[in-house]
Amino acid sequence: MALCRCAVLGSRADRLARVKILIVIDQFDGANNGTTISARRFAKALIERGNEVRVVTCRADISPEELTAKDGIVRWTVPPLSLPGFNGIIAKQGIHLGRGVKPVLREAIEWADVVHVSSPFWIGQTAKKVADAAGVPSTAAFHVQPQNLTYNFRLGRSRAANALIYRAFRPLFNHFKHVHCPSQFIADELLKNGYNAKLHVVSNGVDPAFQYRKEPKRPEFEGKKIVLMIGRLSPEKRQDVLIEAVRRSSHADQIQVVLAGRGPWESKLVKAGATLANPPIIGFYSEDELRQLLAETDLYVHASDAEIEGISCIEAFTSGLVPVIAHARMSATPQFALDPRSLFTAGSPTSLAERIDYWLSHDDERIEMEHRYAAAGAKYSLPNSVEQIEAMFAEAIADAD
Repeated sequence: MALCRCAVLGSRADRLARVKILIVIDQFDGANNGTTISARRFAKALIERGNEVRVVTCRADISPEELTAKDGIVRWTVPPLSLPGFNGIIAKQGIHLGRGVKPVLREAIEWADVVHVSSPFWIGQTAKKVADAAGVPSTAAFHVQPQNLTYNFRLGRSRAANALIYRAFRPLFNHFKHVHCPSQFIADELLKNGYNAKLHVVSNGVDPAFQYRKEPKRPEFEGKKIVLMIGRLSPEKRQDVLIEAVRRSSHADQIQVVLAGRGPWESKLVKAGATLANPPIIGFYSEDELRQLLAETDLYVHASDAEIEGISCIEAFTSGLVPVIAHARMSATPQFALDPRSLFTAGSPTSLAERIDYWLSHDDERIEMEHRYAAAGAKYSLPNSVEQIEAMFAEAIADAD
């Protein structure tokens, strides 16, 4: 700790080059949710900028040594938590929740200059207590929108249910002085719900590998219009609205829907799309495969009712796609629309079908807007975001001195 804290008095570049950052997160391995993907990208970028990064995470099937060998990031692992009555729901989401094992967390936190808690559940709550007891500064990130939970119980539109979850998370987050919010939207929601930490609004950031790119369609897509949606297959993401919109589209015979993701709604969506002229292609794509798919795609749709940021949407328009975004009250993603034609009435297949038909019928206008959207994506670059996150860590360390 002494080296880092003395460095706070030096130049900004000097002090940041020496920071030992511990990320505490339920799931760091696997890439089936935005929180995990963002954490992995931040970790890699922080290391590339000269920081040291280690992780405490939940993983029962592979040893920490085997995991470290994959990317060089040292991990401490804790076993998964068992919650009778909820294990099935958690498993369907394809995630793990970690136990708050104090001896493991103490060892990890003793190494760190700053602890960054990315999970508001047991592992994150315990990490905060251990960090405070050890006198190690800590920050948090707010990634779990209440609707991510309530939609699974058909309570997604219940203001009371969502307010209850904000209230349940509040004691934890109000113990932090600094909290990362991926959008102004979610920062405003936290303020409305009585959160009093300093809120740092920083995009989760787009990897520089996502750039304007167009490629010829592979043989199975020739003659088709690809309409893509990326994200977890779950109720709040509303892939069902896209499927129904395509059914109503005047281009229905030409459109090939691709749903890139995993999640509990997969079988439901397969069934819903079975009667389309071209049933949806549903599956998980690696980042390289996703960039290739984006380069072949004609139009991107983001139909989610609830979204803290919508990094997949930013990746899509940075890659040169016009997005069509649900104008949803509990979503941050509408902020990215450069034109009213990129918004549709949330939950309305008819409104979405109208937007899809417009853009697929006006190629010249779509191509012009593709370049405008790609240029707009530059301000959400990962390097910009990482620099701002480093500044938050530096401020937390300075506050502790």
